[in-house]
Amino acid sequence: MREFGVRPKRDLGQNFLIDSNILGVIAREARLEPADVVLEIGGGLGVLSEYLAPRVAHVHVVELDRALEPALRDAVDRFANVTLHFADAMKLDLRTLGPAPTKVVANLPYGIAAGVILRTIEELDAVRRWVGMVQKEVGERFAAAPGTSAYGLPSVLAQLACDVQVLRPVSRAVFSPAPNVDSVLVGLERTGPAPAPDLRDLVAAAFAHRRKALAGSLALAAGAPGDIRARARGALADLGHPPDVRAERLSPQDFRALRDSLRA
Repeated sequence: MREFGVRPKRDLGQNFLIDSNILGVIAREARLEPADVVLEIGGGLGVLSEYLAPRVAHVHVVELDRALEPALRDAVDRFANVTLHFADAMKLDLRTLGPAPTKVVANLPYGIAAGVILRTIEELDAVRRWVGMVQKEVGERFAAAPGTSAYGLPSVLAQLACDVQVLRPVSRAVFSPAPNVDSVLVGLERTGPAPAPDLRDLVAAAFAHRRKALAGSLALAAGAPGDIRARARGALADLGHPPDVRAERLSPQDFRALRDSLRA
């Protein structure tokens, strides 16, 4: 950081990975193989990028902050299999990346971590595994079980397509500056395709009003059919749930079954 005059930008949520001891842990959890094409979002100083490059076929590094380009290039320019993309990861057309990523391995910027994970699940069909350093709260939310306080929209959308686990805590000391929150490594293993748009919309509408019953929340969604509340109550009862159950009580598989029932 001193060599390149880098000063972390708080508005970008920059907490740079600086401790190389964590890299082996990340590699083991990511189950890196020589044929892998890795997408790293939030390249930072290039510590992880430099570690990944000699171990996989290709690394796509996405970094928003152009001020980090000298440090990143110093870390990876000697590797012919690294492509730097200076772009907003939430706006970059991920489907155009070539070769297509098969894994996502990253110290994810905290402000976009949840959105990036869900976006890559949806848009990158070839990705089979994710290992990311995220805020503890985000990791726990993705892995949360139905009926818990952390369970919600991200939990369901991720678990409809992946097995999700909080792999281990990460010390604040591996970052500079040290964050004011705890971090974890979260791992996702794809088990199926991303939920279809109608299923995503159903889940989003169901959780839009958490204090209301699921059927009532669906009835408040824009453009909802006039009979949706009654139909949802009937479908929930057919699935073995109380008609006035709240969204957080349903498993991801329950939401899929509810969508199919409402389609019929």
